[in-house]
Amino acid sequence: MTNKILASLTTADADLLEPHLEPVDLAVRRSLENPNKRIEAAYFLDHGFASVVAVQSGGKQVEVGLIGPEGMTGLAIVCGNHRSPHATYIQAAGRGHCIGADDLRQAVLASRSLHGQLLKYVQAFGVQTAQTAICNARSNLDERLARWILMAHDRLGVDALPLTHEFLALMLGVRRAGVTETLHILKRQGVIDHERGSITVRNRKGLERQAKGAYGVPEAEYRRLIG
Repeated sequence: MTNKILASLTTADADLLEPHLEPVDLAVRRSLENPNKRIEAAYFLDHGFASVVAVQSGGKQVEVGLIGPEGMTGLAIVCGNHRSPHATYIQAAGRGHCIGADDLRQAVLASRSLHGQLLKYVQAFGVQTAQTAICNARSNLDERLARWILMAHDRLGVDALPLTHEFLALMLGVRRAGVTETLHILKRQGVIDHERGSITVRNRKGLERQAKGAYGVPEAEYRRLIG
């Protein structure tokens, strides 16, 4: 995979970023942004994905968004700021390119078209986080889990997903036992298989039906904005 944001840029805008992009391997749990700390770099993932996690008082964590090869981190920089209240770290190992925060700022100041294209992704990501909030409030756990697996499937591009029950419970803000029970239900329906540390998508269309309306709105908005 290659990063779709970078691939969507005009040649002139890509040339503004290219001299400052450094290849980087992204290991699981690598921190890309810390809550309320200055963001030092933005990352364009080519493979793998990162979780954006809201951290409450007392250390409780709930995922609010995923970023993979379709997007980038450092959205606060694109918006003219320097930090976010959320944590962002790698959940599925991969690789990509990073650019220093100051270099990114200079590039968006130099090109309105570059800034505009990156802001389109900011909007698409905002729709994703809003949909996550709706799903957390209105959707059943099987619908939420099906949506999350579909989102991971989109970003990894393979059927075998390196996901643990513990990780899914943390991301969905539920008990591990609830995730295990729901995975068994999805397996009995023939849409996935699962074993320790891995979930395999067997029936993508069936999984989409299981997610019902929880999946699809952010994806459609991304296609509308970026293609």
